Amino acid sequence: MSPPASRAPVSALTDWWETMGVAVDAPLVEALLAAAPAVEAAPEAARSQEVPALRRRGARSVSDWIREAARIASGCATMDDLAAAICDFAGSPLKGSCESTVVYDGIAGAGLMVIGEGPGAEEDRQGKPFVGKAGQLLDKMLSAIGRSRTGNALISNVNYWRPPGNRNPELDELAVCRPFVDRMIEISRPKLIVAAGGVPAVSLLNSRDGIMKLRGNEYSYTTPGGYTVPLIPMLHPAYLLRRPQDKSRAWRDLLLIEKRLGELG
Repeated sequence: MSPPASRAPVSALTDWWETMGVAVDAPLVEALLAAAPAVEAAPEAARSQEVPALRRRGARSVSDWIREAARIASGCATMDDLAAAICDFAGSPLKGSCESTVVYDGIAGAGLMVIGEGPGAEEDRQGKPFVGKAGQLLDKMLSAIGRSRTGNALISNVNYWRPPGNRNPELDELAVCRPFVDRMIEISRPKLIVAAGGVPAVSLLNSRDGIMKLRGNEYSYTTPGGYTVPLIPMLHPAYLLRRPQDKSRAWRDLLLIEKRLGELG
């Protein structure tokens, strides 16, 4: 039996939290759901007009925009070319509500590439990834293994525009960015990729497992252009700010990353 209309969105959210490895207080959620007022189902006519945001962009479908992104990305030979192409790209509906297109920060061609979820409010203001509180913690984490964005690390995301309210990027939004993500990997040719958080890890690995199952392990990622690179998922710094008790797990992740970087030369 399907949950009542007022419960469905919350149930979907808690399911997503669990997938991403976030602890869920089930008794509290149930208490909130029990107290929630009933919400009438939307009329059929209104529901029929509900379509993914990207499907409302004129005559172009999501597939059209993905093909366009792949075409544009394949023509980029340098990081500067790619950054300019991403900034000019019109295939994501998120772009219109943002101050900045946030592409990358750090050293192009560095051995370590960190890929996060996408920009938040501070990143949108500054136009750089990982510059808020989570970014400050990431810098400290990288420093602990002798890495920095100013010396030997490249930092980017799987999505280049801030979603409204800092929500997670939707699948369509990630899909139109993927050709650019892959091309950045091919151009910069890192020796190791770190997927910081559940969204980039699940998206890049096309996995049904959450970050808690993925972290602490090494995987192989191959771009459409044929570049293969080791990938290690790690807990997102923002998650660690909420749950500092899990920093010991993050430290083990960092030790694995440091070890593999040493082995890779």
